[in-house]
Amino acid sequence: MFKLLLIEDDATLFGEIRERLVQWEYEVYGVTDFGKVLEQFISVQPDLVVIDIQLPRFDGFHWCRQIRSYSNVPILFLSSRDHPTDQVMSMQLGADDFIQKPFHFEVLIAKIQAILRRVHHYGSEPAKLKTWCGATIDYERNTIAHHELSLELTKNELFILKLLIERKNKIVSREDLITSLWDDQRFVSDNTLTVNVNRLRKKLDELGLGRYIETKVGQGYMALDEAAHSHD
Repeated sequence: MFKLLLIEDDATLFGEIRERLVQWEYEVYGVTDFGKVLEQFISVQPDLVVIDIQLPRFDGFHWCRQIRSYSNVPILFLSSRDHPTDQVMSMQLGADDFIQKPFHFEVLIAKIQAILRRVHHYGSEPAKLKTWCGATIDYERNTIAHHELSLELTKNELFILKLLIERKNKIVSREDLITSLWDDQRFVSDNTLTVNVNRLRKKLDELGLGRYIETKVGQGYMALDEAAHSHD
């Protein structure tokens, strides 16, 4: 049974979400002290965090930063605000997905299931290393290393890179990436993919590998190998 930490200060909404998630056989924990969210996260050690942006004392962005400094656990944001920057900020902080309130429960459960399938898939694999353009990708540790510099990738970043490398030197459409990442693209903003790819590309730039991921305007993205790039 997967453990979920639901960080929501609206007691009524928390109860409704918890009841529905328990029906799907998830073990759901809440937060009792909104000034000590990280401590409670560490105590629970959840498989996934669902967190509201508007919280007492500190907002969800603050706690996302705190959790990310400690763990790479998947994080799904909820927000009742209609600021378009909220979704961008969530993804930049390392969140895996975002849901605007009010939402249908079917959308929430679909996103939770999709995230956990990806995480469970990675967790069930034996340790496996992949080399690409002189870099070493560790699918178990969620890291990419190049020239003695190693960076941690989020699950989404790693999954995007994995899909692109598997089809290297071929264009992977945005639709294919969205469907592979989130199962049902009806529930996903196109901007969500853009933010995740940009975040991945920024990390690759730090490793000197950004040039090996190309954007094909109106089509999608393509990962090159060293040989293909040298012929450009």
